[in-house]
Amino acid sequence: IMVSLKRERDVDVDDDDNEDEGRGRQTEDQRSRHCPYLDTINRSVLDFDFEKLCSVSLSHINVYACLICGKYFQGRGLKSHAYTHSVQLTHHVFLNLHTLKFYCLPDNYEIIDSSLEDITYVLKPTFTKQHIAGLDKQGKLYRAYDGTTYLPGIVGLNNIKANDYANVVLQAFSNVPPLRNYFLEEENYWDIRRPPGDIMFLLVQRFGELMRKLWNPRNFKAHVSPHEMLQAVVLCSKKTFQITKQGDAVDFMTWFLNALHGALGGTKKKSSIITKAFQGSMRIFSKKLPHPDLTPEEKEALLHTEDYQEKMSESTFLFLTLDLPTAPLYKDEKEQLIIPQVPLFNILGKFNGNIEKEYKTYKENFLKRFQLTKLPPYLIFCIKRFTKNNFFVEKNPTIVNFPITNVDLREYLTEEAQATEKNTTYDLVANVVHDGKPTEGSYRIHVLHHGTGKWYEMQDLQVIDILPQMITLSEAYIQIWKRQESSDGTNHHMGV
Repeated sequence: IMVSLKRERDVDVDDDDNEDEGRGRQTEDQRSRHCPYLDTINRSVLDFDFEKLCSVSLSHINVYACLICGKYFQGRGLKSHAYTHSVQLTHHVFLNLHTLKFYCLPDNYEIIDSSLEDITYVLKPTFTKQHIAGLDKQGKLYRAYDGTTYLPGIVGLNNIKANDYANVVLQAFSNVPPLRNYFLEEENYWDIRRPPGDIMFLLVQRFGELMRKLWNPRNFKAHVSPHEMLQAVVLCSKKTFQITKQGDAVDFMTWFLNALHGALGGTKKKSSIITKAFQGSMRIFSKKLPHPDLTPEEKEALLHTEDYQEKMSESTFLFLTLDLPTAPLYKDEKEQLIIPQVPLFNILGKFNGNIEKEYKTYKENFLKRFQLTKLPPYLIFCIKRFTKNNFFVEKNPTIVNFPITNVDLREYLTEEAQATEKNTTYDLVANVVHDGKPTEGSYRIHVLHHGTGKWYEMQDLQVIDILPQMITLSEAYIQIWKRQESSDGTNHHMGV
C-alpha cells in the first residue's frame, strides 16, 4: 500500500517538462505511467452518453469507467467499488469521468499514454474556432469505431421510450448554425452567473454536451443517446416533460426556448443567443367584442365606447403559429377521406395586417389582426394541427404546400419595416413531421446538411437521405427557415 501511495503522490506532480530533475526520478515516473494492460481496453463497449452514476452505489461522486466492460464504479481506493471490481474481474484500466485521468487498479497509479486520447475525446469532445468555422463548408463522411460511416450533425438520437417529441426539437436546433456554434464552445457560457441553488443552468450544460456529441467527428458509434439531456429536461420542467410519456413537440420547444433563454441570463430586455437567432416582432391590433347575448342596440352602444375601440400593441415572438383551415369531413366517391391541401402563403395571410381572427377567453371575445415589424435570422413556424377540447384531441391532417427555398415574407411586414428590412427571403432548413393519431403518433424530422446541400430524414436512430420534393408531402408541424444572406450573391448591407 505504501508503494501505491508513493506512486499516487508522484503522479500528482505533473513534471512532463521538468527533464532536468534527474534521471532517477524520471525513470520512476515512466514506470508509474506505463501500463501493461492497455490492450485489454474494449472501445466497443464504451458509452459515455448515460448518467455518470456508480452502478453499485448510484452515487455521482468520484465515478470511474471501467474501460474493459464499460461499467461505472465509484472511487479507486482500497475497498472502493472500482477497486473491488478490478480485483474480482481482473479489469485494470479505469477512467475518472470528471478529471479525465486514467488509472491502473488495483496498483492505483495514473496512466499517461497518448493512445488513450481518442477515449477522452469521445467523453469530452472539444472544438476549435477553425473547426467550427468549417463545419458548413464540407460534407466529409467519418468512420466511427464500430465501422459505420456518418456525417457529423446528421446523427440518430436514441428513443429511450417515448421521447421522440423532444429528439426532433433537439435535432432541429442542432442544425441552426449560430445556436450550434455557440454551444459547441463551452467558453461562451461557462462564466454566466446563476443564483445559488438554480438548477436551470443544467439545461445549458447538457445541451452543450449533446451538441458536441452530435457534431463529434471521432465518435465510437454513429448515434447518440440524449439520456443526460432528457434527465435535465425532466428535472428542470418539474416532470412536465417525460422520457416515458409521449409529449407535444411544440409545447416542448416553447418551454425549451424560454428555459434556455432564461438560463443564459436572458430577460425581456436582455438578449441571449436564443433571441438573437429566433426573435422577431409584430404589431397586434385588438378589438373587444360585445357579448353575443346582448341586443343589437346594446352592442351598437358599446361599440362607440372607449373600451371597444381597436388598440395596437407591439410584441416580440420566438415563433409564429400558423392556423390551418378546418378540414372537410366529406368523402369522395370511393369512400376515401379527401386529404385537403393548403398553400403556405394562404395560412401566412394571418400576418398581413388585414385578416381578423376571433379569440375567445373565459369572459371576453376579441378580434385580432397581426402584422410583422421585424424578421429574425431564423424564423420558426408552428403549424397548428391539434385542437384540444374537454374530452379529446383532434388532429387536422391538412397538407401544407410550400416551396423549400425562396419564400419572401416582405408583404407581411409593415410599410416602415419594408423600408428597413433589407432581406426578407427565407429557405427551409428543418421540418418536423407528426405521423399518426394525435395522442399515439410518432415524430420524424427533415434537416438540410449545409455542407453537402442534401436533405436527410431522421427518426430516432434511423437516418436516410431524402429528395427535397418528398418533404412537402408530409404533415409538417414545426419548420425552421433561414434568412438568405443576400438574394443575388451580393452583400446588401454594404450597399453593393
